[in-house]
Amino acid sequence: MEQRSEWDAIVVGSGMGGLVCAAYLAAGGRSVLVLEQHDVAGGSSHVFRRRRAYEFDVGVHYLGDCGPDGILPAIFSGLGLDGRVRYRAMDPYGFDRIALPGLTVDVPVGWPAYRGRLVEAVPAEAAGILRFTDVCAAVAAETRALLLAEHAPTPAEVMAGTPATARWGRRTVAELFDHCGLTPRARTLLAAQSPNYGMGPHQATVSQHAAVTDHYLRGAYYPEGGGQVMAASLVEALEAHGGELRTRTRVARIRVADGAVTGVELTGGEVLRAPLVVSNADYSRTVLELVGEEHFGRRLVDRTRRATMALPFATLYVALDKELADRPNANLWWYRDGDIEGAYQRLAEGRIAPVPFLFFSFASLKDPGARNVCPPGHTNFQVMTLCPPDYAFWGVHDGPAAGERYRRNEDYQRRKAELTEAMLSAAEEAIGPFREHIVHLETATPLTHERYTLTTGGTPYGLAGGGAGNRPDTRTTVEGLHVVGAGTRYGSGITGAAVGGLACAAQILDRRLLPETHRGVRLGDPDLLPERAAGWDPLAVSRGARRRDARGLAGIG
Repeated sequence: MEQRSEWDAIVVGSGMGGLVCAAYLAAGGRSVLVLEQHDVAGGSSHVFRRRRAYEFDVGVHYLGDCGPDGILPAIFSGLGLDGRVRYRAMDPYGFDRIALPGLTVDVPVGWPAYRGRLVEAVPAEAAGILRFTDVCAAVAAETRALLLAEHAPTPAEVMAGTPATARWGRRTVAELFDHCGLTPRARTLLAAQSPNYGMGPHQATVSQHAAVTDHYLRGAYYPEGGGQVMAASLVEALEAHGGELRTRTRVARIRVADGAVTGVELTGGEVLRAPLVVSNADYSRTVLELVGEEHFGRRLVDRTRRATMALPFATLYVALDKELADRPNANLWWYRDGDIEGAYQRLAEGRIAPVPFLFFSFASLKDPGARNVCPPGHTNFQVMTLCPPDYAFWGVHDGPAAGERYRRNEDYQRRKAELTEAMLSAAEEAIGPFREHIVHLETATPLTHERYTLTTGGTPYGLAGGGAGNRPDTRTTVEGLHVVGAGTRYGSGITGAAVGGLACAAQILDRRLLPETHRGVRLGDPDLLPERAAGWDPLAVSRGARRRDARGLAGIG
């Protein structure tokens, strides 16, 4: 089949932001090509399989705000994907369990219940906790109202309608902690879920913390069938509306002439033309490498070079030949002590021993009975911790995105083995012994993540600060060039990236797409979507139509 070389739009990368933007552009009548260097689409939402028995999510551990009024379901529904992605609710009375020495708090749905649990846990700090949560709830409500406003507000309307954000939004969480007079123990409880955005209280803004907290307090969910179902559904919408996904296709350069994009050049030298390019690649890599700093102003380039990234994760993927008894359908946030700011400081200094915290995600509890997750009577879970942000910690110099071969590096292997052992030991402190029942154990480091997604430093969360101002909008100073993904101002995580992708499509199509989809408007035609036959495999769909039946796809036996 001959491959066309001209398109209305080319999207570089197929993370959640890129796929949402591409699918909406296709539904809006544009011819769209998505290029993905990995074997399957999905970015951090993709899954992998082992031993024909276990499927592990890379980045989808839980989702917030997926109820009837939810933003993420509205985005999928706007493409006609109603019912193709179903969301299983986690325990509304405790979807996250925070465990500190001598103190356990189950986080419930809703700001009032959340405040109540925190005050009950540390009653001596009730006044400070209520002050802190009141500010965060107000900032989150103002942000959501702006996103869903039917008409673009004027600057004066924004200022008038966001007093809490104007006062606190750009200040750090640590500043608000100080204002509220909170002790280290209370700060640790309030920021326990901060690894959800990869920044500590001295780096994260109140707006970032408030948005993520509010997201989950609107209800915590898990996508039935795992994260790949979300990516596959977006690929179905893209292809149904005339778009194309090409996997195993790496872009070497975004081509620019006379201040405007003209298309892309692939690593093999092939040139594809389009007057519109949306980069879902890492923001810093987009500016400094794919486009080239010569096409941007000096100040923007300087800010991009100075930008810091959010912290990356190391992850243990664990399968057991038994069920974990008496565990609630909740994530576990385990902290070694009650000083979260000290833990982040040690990470910044390159120190991770002893492991300061762990996040546990129990997939087999969130999607019980799912054939793809694990066999009956087994357990599938992940254990994660944040890592220092530099390559030197792992004994490498340039990183896998630059082509460095690291997996046989002795320093890397030693560090990886040490961290694996430290995480396993801490995990057994947190949930009790389980090693004798391990039937699969695999460790992914930030270098693993970078190898598959090409993100700077292997973080799934994009820019921590710097960039263009704080975080960039989706439109750039190069005509026809847009950016989406975790590095934009719309936030990280699955929903943040999806909102950013929709915002980018809205700018291009000149529509208020988020308010439209939230009130039920559809751009996508559900009648065009393919039937899902028995044995439908989201991994196969996520390879794109040209490679759907290619050999080498792992299955579940």
